Amino acid sequence: MSGQRVLFVTHAYPRFAADAAGSFLHRLALALRASGCELLVLAPSAPGLAPHEEIDGIPIRRFRYAPSGMESLAYTGTMAEQVLGSLRGKGALAGMLTAGTMAVRRSAERFAPDVVHAHWWFPAGLLSLGLEEEVPVVTTLHGSDVRLARRVKLVHPIFRRVLARSAAVTAVSSFLAGEARAMAPEARISIAPMPADTRLFTTEPATRIPGRFLFVGRLNAQKGLGELLEALAWCPPHVTLDVVGAGDDEAALRALAARLSVTARVTWHGALERTALPALYQRAQATVIPSTQEGLGLVAVESQLCRTPVIAYRSGGLPEVVAPEWGGVLVPPKDLRALAAALQGVDAHPELVASHGSAGRAAMLDRFAPSTVAAGYHALYRSVADHGS
Repeated sequence: MSGQRVLFVTHAYPRFAADAAGSFLHRLALALRASGCELLVLAPSAPGLAPHEEIDGIPIRRFRYAPSGMESLAYTGTMAEQVLGSLRGKGALAGMLTAGTMAVRRSAERFAPDVVHAHWWFPAGLLSLGLEEEVPVVTTLHGSDVRLARRVKLVHPIFRRVLARSAAVTAVSSFLAGEARAMAPEARISIAPMPADTRLFTTEPATRIPGRFLFVGRLNAQKGLGELLEALAWCPPHVTLDVVGAGDDEAALRALAARLSVTARVTWHGALERTALPALYQRAQATVIPSTQEGLGLVAVESQLCRTPVIAYRSGGLPEVVAPEWGGVLVPPKDLRALAAALQGVDAHPELVASHGSAGRAAMLDRFAPSTVAAGYHALYRSVADHGS
C-alpha cells in the first residue's frame, strides 16, 4: 500500500510535545506516518515558536503573519472573539489570511503534496483557495468553524466556496455535517472523527470517590459550567465537582459558585496538561458536559476510554458518543432540574460505573483508535489523489 505526501494546514497544532492545542491532529499525523504517509504541517507562528521544528519526528513549519506581539490568534481557541471584538484582532486576521495564503502556496510548491488536508474551513480551508486547481484539498470541519459560519451569515458564500473547491469534505460528527449542509446544500460531506489518545486515557486501577464529578473544558458560556454549578447547588452537600479549564469567564463563575454557596464543593484546577487528566477521569463518578452545539465531544470520548460515564446535554454531536448502554445520561439542554437529577441518579447508583465502563471503553476504541481513524483518512487521500491524477 503506497503512502501519500500530505500537507496539513491548520491554525492549531501542538507547540510542544504535551500541548493540548490541536493534539488530536498530532495523533492523526503520527498514525498516518505509521500507515506510510509522509507529512508536513503548516501552522501560524506565535511568540516563542521556531519557524522550523519537529515534534515526534513530524516536521512543522510556522509562518509569520504579524508583529510578534500581535500573533495571538492561534492555539488559544479565542480567534473568533479576538477578531470580532477588536480592530487589533481584525488586523492580525488580515495578516494571517495574506501571509497564510502565500505560505500554503510556497509549501505546496516545495513539498509537492499529493493531498492538502485543511483542518477547519476557516482559516485553513480559506488559505488553501490560493492553490492550483490540480492540487486536491480535503477540508475537515471540526466544530468551532461551523459555529462561526452559522453565527456570521456574511461568510456563507465563502464557506460554500471553500467546500466547493475541496475534493472531499469531512466532518467529525453527523450533527456538524447537517449544520454545514444547511448553509451549503450542495456539499457532499462524509463523517470522519479525529483520533483519541487511547494510550494516555486508559483504565489504570482507580479509586472512585462517591459523589465526585468532573468538568473539563473552556470556561465560557458555550461549555455551560455556570449551569452545572446551579445544578450542583440542588444536589446533596456531599456531591462535589472538579473543574479543569481556563477562560475569560473564570472570575464570574467563581463568583457564581460563591453566590450559590457551593465554593467549598468545587475544586478549581485551572488548565492542566493532558497527562494529568486520566487520574481525574478515573476517580470521578461521571464527567459532566453541559455544553450546547458541541461538534462531537472529545472529552466524552476520553472519559469513556477511562471507563467513566458521561452526563451531557442532548445537543450537537454529544448524542453520537454518549449512550445509555455505556452508562451515559442525556438531558434536555438548559434543563437544570434534569441535570441535577442526573447527577443524583449516578451518585445513587455507583454500580452502574462498573457495569457499563467496559462497554463504553470498547465502543470508543472501536471508533476513535488512531490506527482506525488514520486508515479511513489514508483511503480518502488515495481516492482524491487518484481522481485528480
